[in-house]
Amino acid sequence: MAGLDDLFAQIPIQEIADKLGADSGEVNNTIQTLVPVLVSSLSQNAQESGQANTIVDAATNFAAQGLLDNALGGSQSEGQQLIATIFGGNDTSQVASALSGAGAGNNDLLQRLLPILAPIVLAYIGKQLTGQKAEPAQEQASGGGGLADVLGGILGGMTSGGGAKNQSMGSILGNALGGKTGEAIGSILGGLLGGKK
Repeated sequence: MAGLDDLFAQIPIQEIADKLGADSGEVNNTIQTLVPVLVSSLSQNAQESGQANTIVDAATNFAAQGLLDNALGGSQSEGQQLIATIFGGNDTSQVASALSGAGAGNNDLLQRLLPILAPIVLAYIGKQLTGQKAEPAQEQASGGGGLADVLGGILGGMTSGGGAKNQSMGSILGNALGGKTGEAIGSILGGLLGGKK
């Protein structure tokens, strides 16, 4: 079953830390915050018509490239573009600055991790989607299966069954990350996503 723990287990934290020349403990802590943020943001985006198809296409494309198996194989520019797409046109430095201000971690490390993690998270989602029965993207977007179920499953079922529309990103992240930090990050992300909080 897809879930945050399963997703975390597939991220090569030590390799990423080595590539960035950063402390693996700090990288691990930051990843533990960023992954729910990315999944929550994708979940919010998936509720918009047209966005779900874009997410499904990108996710299956990254899964086909085997990015989960070769997590550091993605290009930085591709990762930067993904961040801008996921966060309503805001670039990596704007997103990192906002997250850092909400207590998500070191601004510099956030800026360096975001473009690495976004393709990994999408590749994981793509693997979950391709492991399921093939459905038209329209059905996947409807909240009754496919993308909505995968995203809901990763977030611990908090967004499955169409409940995401009634939950603020702050409350989703509050549950995923714990307490006020999650809610603060959710509130800031709502602004970055154009008020969809």
